[in-house]
Amino acid sequence: MSDCEEKQESEGMTPEELFHELLGLGVQWRVTRCEFEVEEGLVRLWIEETPRLWEAESIASGEAVACYDHVEEVVWRHLNVFEHRCEIHCRLPRGRRVCDAAGKVYRVTPPWEGLAKHFTKGFEAMVLLLLRQMPVAAVARHVGETDTRLWRMLHAHVARAWPQVDWSGVVCVGCDELSARKGHRYVSVFCDLVGKRVLFAAPGKDKSTWEAFVTALGAHNGHPRAITEVSIDMSPAYIAGVKENLGDQAVIVFDKFHVVAHANAAVDETRRTEQRHLGQAQRHELKGARWALLKNPANHTPKQAACYAGLLKSNLASVKAHQMRLILQEIYAIAQPEVARRKLRAWCRWVRWVAGKHLQPLFAAMVKTANMIERHLDGVMAHWIRRTTNAFLEGLNSVFSAVKRKARGFRSTENLIAMLYFTAGRLDIPATH
Repeated sequence: MSDCEEKQESEGMTPEELFHELLGLGVQWRVTRCEFEVEEGLVRLWIEETPRLWEAESIASGEAVACYDHVEEVVWRHLNVFEHRCEIHCRLPRGRRVCDAAGKVYRVTPPWEGLAKHFTKGFEAMVLLLLRQMPVAAVARHVGETDTRLWRMLHAHVARAWPQVDWSGVVCVGCDELSARKGHRYVSVFCDLVGKRVLFAAPGKDKSTWEAFVTALGAHNGHPRAITEVSIDMSPAYIAGVKENLGDQAVIVFDKFHVVAHANAAVDETRRTEQRHLGQAQRHELKGARWALLKNPANHTPKQAACYAGLLKSNLASVKAHQMRLILQEIYAIAQPEVARRKLRAWCRWVRWVAGKHLQPLFAAMVKTANMIERHLDGVMAHWIRRTTNAFLEGLNSVFSAVKRKARGFRSTENLIAMLYFTAGRLDIPATH
């Protein structure tokens, strides 16, 4: 005889009473019937209210409340009983004040009901825990529900928890665009770089996203004048959005990752341009050299390192552009701001000098990068003063790129934003009623 059976026999506890205790229903509800469908592997529990419910409702409202009627039977998915699916069935009562025969009728909310339709609080808590580690589609298969239902549940919790977050201490903000899906569809993501959390996300990457962010900032006890630093890339739309919505006290810091990324993109453009200009006999030197030129030498695989060693013996413009990018990275390692400023200016002059000495079209992309750095030199130099970066945002970009590759099921931008808030917004989830 099992311990559970011994306890039932010694205390005279029926299965209904056992489930009542396990569910923690108290004195206001009771389990009236329980069944186990062997073929379906399904446990069903039927629950009804007790007269004590109306005593509690009367105390809560300050007036006598009585049962008006009952709704149609509702079914909630609950945590499995051992490995068997469990459902709770109940015809929820509707109450009305005794002294007001024509008054409002309301449906009583049971203590087990979650935020989403047809799930209990316990089941939602378990699913939310799985969603932090697994794709939505995989969780849906694991628990035997549709991913649509799980997305609906996630949206309900995010919608309840996100408005309650306090942004009153936000002073340093980073913004970057995140690719939502193919076809140049982006989401602008705003982060608290001090608190390391996602604050806000909106479709698009124009300056209107900053207007939406400032509106959300006010709704969360924040203020645009409290923001003293903004880390962004050199997008004209973002620059205009900051200046028009945050004020002069917000110092723009051009993120070093984006500056180096522009230079890296210029290296790749130089390689493609050079391939078009080279003869058929010379093109083999650049064949398969893309990642050897885009990666730092310390990160090369053995095959890439061998390719790179061969490239260094050549006189290719692509190799010279790669060396320009490496020197730009080394400048960011300089601690003294004035020395770094001189080095950056010298680097820009050097790039233009090399482009003038050699065939101009080959280095056009590098020259464009140098001109961009000179135009935004004050914002680039703010990095040395503020030491603010978008490293947290870059990490998020990598995480969500991996997420999408694993086919988590972002069918819409709204789903992507909800998952951003859920995983990186530091929300109080599971949210309560």
